[in-house]
This record gives sequence, structure tokens and C-alpha cells, in this order.
Amino acid sequence: MSAGASRLSATERASEGGSRYRLRDLFTPLDTLLVAGGDLRLALDPNDRVNAYGCAASPEPELWNFASSTASTISQAAYERAALAREELMHKCLFDEVEIAFDARCEDMRQELRGHFQLSPRVDIVFSPSGTDSQLHALFLARAVLGAPPVTIVVGADQTGSGTPHTARGHHFSTMTAGGIAVRKDGAVTGLAGDSIAVPLINMAAGIAMRADADAAIMRAIETSLAQGRHVLLQIMDSSKLGWRAPSEACLDEIARRWPRKVQIVVDACQARLGRRRLRAYLDRGYMVLMTGSKFFGGPAFSGALLMPKGFSRAVDRLGGIAPGIFDYAGRCDWPMAWTALRSRFERRPNFGQWLRWEAALAEIGSYYSVPGAFRAKMLAELAAGIDSMIALSPLLRAIPAAIEKPGADDEEFAQATIFPFTLLRGGKPVSIAETAAVHRGLARDMNSDISGSAADRQVAVQRCLIGQPVRLERQDDAPQAVLRLCVGARLVTEAWSPDAVQAQTHVQHILDRIAHVLVKIELLLDRGAAAVVPEKPAYEV
Repeated sequence: MSAGASRLSATERASEGGSRYRLRDLFTPLDTLLVAGGDLRLALDPNDRVNAYGCAASPEPELWNFASSTASTISQAAYERAALAREELMHKCLFDEVEIAFDARCEDMRQELRGHFQLSPRVDIVFSPSGTDSQLHALFLARAVLGAPPVTIVVGADQTGSGTPHTARGHHFSTMTAGGIAVRKDGAVTGLAGDSIAVPLINMAAGIAMRADADAAIMRAIETSLAQGRHVLLQIMDSSKLGWRAPSEACLDEIARRWPRKVQIVVDACQARLGRRRLRAYLDRGYMVLMTGSKFFGGPAFSGALLMPKGFSRAVDRLGGIAPGIFDYAGRCDWPMAWTALRSRFERRPNFGQWLRWEAALAEIGSYYSVPGAFRAKMLAELAAGIDSMIALSPLLRAIPAAIEKPGADDEEFAQATIFPFTLLRGGKPVSIAETAAVHRGLARDMNSDISGSAADRQVAVQRCLIGQPVRLERQDDAPQAVLRLCVGARLVTEAWSPDAVQAQTHVQHILDRIAHVLVKIELLLDRGAAAVVPEKPAYEV
């Protein structure tokens, strides 16, 4: 059966009572729903019941989470929010069709998200199962604005998601879509395929530093593409896996001056490590913004969103033909209700997993912004200073320097770093990628029975903790290298906050103590030869 035929039959079933079937779906166990409606990255290992990022589907309060650059295990509060949201939708479905009640809730969530970020009601929001899916949505909508297939220029191509090399060219990034449709990885998404240009940011010759000519490289890529008569979708970085941002503000100003309406910019803000003022400034400039609730904010992986600037809906209303492949990557409820013409061409296909992960993420986002801004800024500054100091004092760790512009007022609390990348050393030289991966796995395990030593060593070894997955860095004339990341996420701020200043300071110190414990466990694993004591996991991705 063709994809078009399967879509037609689904529509027919919806008109013949499919709502009752969908209502039964809501009675699926919550843990199962929370990992449903996504691609293969959400699948749980049959033995340890965690996904590829080491995260379970239900809360694990005993697990320390410093992995928000990758993924975090769901918190108890977010889990309870998801459970309550499901109950409320079930109740509403007693009075309305499932799709109608679900659609209304998705629209309410858009309003809630706009409220948390203090955005204009005219900013539209497209939900998706992941930031990677949102990149395909951005490419689809950019074609509508530019009137022709663009070439995508990816800034920080060496520090973005593993699916980006595929989505930037309008290709499938996995073998299965979130809707359960089998596709060929890196095969063209029908009607979306195009070209892309990668602009890496890392200069390995300088010891893992940001290249000095990043702005110039971006400008050259745009000039070359426009000279060929091509339209440009420029995907900029704020921020990368290592916490970097590019291009500079001056470069963005120059692009706007030289090529008005010829370059559509989309901001990769999937890490969500930017101030609300900066976010609003991007949208005011007419940029699209890629966002997730599962990185800094600590919602469960995966939950994507594409924020659309004011006035964009006019271009959407003028859409003629639609790239057929996009039907495999969105349902009607993903698009804003105001986009009536576009929505009418998509199936009513509620994605309950995507929705519940966003419910959980909204709980975390709301909790974070309920903490006073002064405390958020002060705490992030204290954690940054403490983590920098601890990494610098370790003879087995080497910090990667920050590479963002001098902070401005728009950065707010994110004037401070919240991702702290470092390499692991032995004899003053970086260890192999395999051993770096083994250390990362060992941190997430109770290693008490695998590592002999003193009582103090065993106390360190027993604690399970997540940090950011290794980032693989290619080197031209040498073996590739890997970087680990300690991450500060919103949940740490939320849990530390107290109106009692003394109590709040005690909480912050407690977090720093935990981070010190994590670093000691890293050193212990390195000392014992992590690759020898931590079982290899064949499916593990670096």
C-alpha cells in the first residue's frame, strides 16, 4: 500500500469512529506512552530499560542528572504533570471526539509556551516529536517563503545533531519516522530534497578552539550560493553541543544589510540556552527558531518545536503544492489552528507520546521561570565558577574554552556558560574515544562490584550519574577525539530555589558537592582503566 493510500484510509477510519480507537490508546501505560510517537532513539533497551541516552521512561530520583546537553530522565513533578494531563484529556473525550479535544489542548499548550517565553500572540508554534523533525518543518516552510528550493547552509555542522546532515538536504534521518512509517535513511524526502553546505566551527589545530574566520566562511558560503542564483536557508547556532554561538551579531547585521529577503535564517536553539530577550529579538528579525523542551529545560527526550515569526502565516496561506514527503513528518494537530488551509491537507493523527513529553517539558519550563531572575543569574554564575575551578584542578581533565561573543544584555542569565566540555587525559594526552565512551557508561552504572579499592572509592563508584554524551571530534591528520560535558540545566535551578537565602545557598553548595563527586568518579574510572571494567554496549553511539 502506498503512503498516499495509507493516509486516505486513516482519514476514512477517523470519520467512521476512529476516535474510539484513539481513546483506547490513552489507556496505554504512561511509561509506554512517554516513549511512543518518536523515532528509534526513544526505544528502550530490553535489558536495562533505558534509551540510547541512558534515560528511563519514569523518574529515577537516585540518579544524578548533569546531562541536559543530551537528555535527562523525567522528574517526578513532570511525570505527575503528564499523568494528570492524560486524565484530563480522557475526561474531555467523554464530551468531544478525541481529535477535537486533543487539538484544543495542543493550541492551549502553544499559548502556555508563548506565556513562559513572553512572546507575542502572533508568534506561531509548530510542534514535533524532536528538534530533528522540526528541521524538516523549517525546510518545508522556508521553501514557501523563498518561493523555491533553498540551499541550506549549516553553521556549526560539526556540533549539531547527528540527523542534521540529512535533514539539511531534505533527507530522512532515520529508518523509521515518528509516525511509524518505514523509510530509507538518507533517502530523499519526496519534494524536499536539495543541497546543503556545512560550515564547521572547530579548529582542531588550535587545540579544540573556535575557528577565527567563522564569520568570513559563512559570508563566503552565502555569496557563492546567491551568485549561482540560489535561495539560502541559513541555519545559525545558538548554542552548539559545546555551548558555542555563531555567527556574530555583526555578521548577522551585515547579512541583513546586504541581502534583505534573500536569506531566510533559522536559529538552532534546540539546546534552549538563550535568554528570553535574545529569543524575542531573533523572532522580531523574522528568523525561525528551533527549540526543544528536552535539553536545558530537562523535559523527557524528545519534544521539538519550531517558533515562527509574526506575519509568517501569510506565506503559509499562499502555499500551493505541498512536498508529499512532509505528510510522513506531521499531523494536523502539529500545525497552529490559524493555518487552516495547510492543516486541512494533513491527517488527524494525534501523537500522544509527543504531546505528553511536551506536557512534561512545560512543567519544567514553568517551574524554571517561576524562580526569580536574579536568583537564576546568581546561581548559574556560582555553578559556572565552581565547575570551571574543579575541572581546572583535575590533572586528568582538560577544559575546552568557551567560544561565544562577549555577553550582552540579551543573554540575561545565559551570560554564564551552562555546558562545560572537557577531554580526558592520561599522561597528558587525550584518551581514546572508546575509553571516553566507557567512562560515560561507567558513570551511569553502579560500579561498586567492578572496582576494588577503599571504602571511599566504593562510595564514589556506587553513585549513578548522567553527564552529556561524548562528542566526537574529527582531526585531519590524527585519530578522532571525544569530549565529555558536564551540564547545568533548569531543574537544578528549580530544585535549589528557596525564598530563604541561607537555605538556597545550602542547596547550591550541595549541587557543587555532587559535581565534585562526579569528577572524582571519572578520575577513578580512568585510574582503573574504564574500557576494561565497564562492559561494552554495541549499540552505543558516540
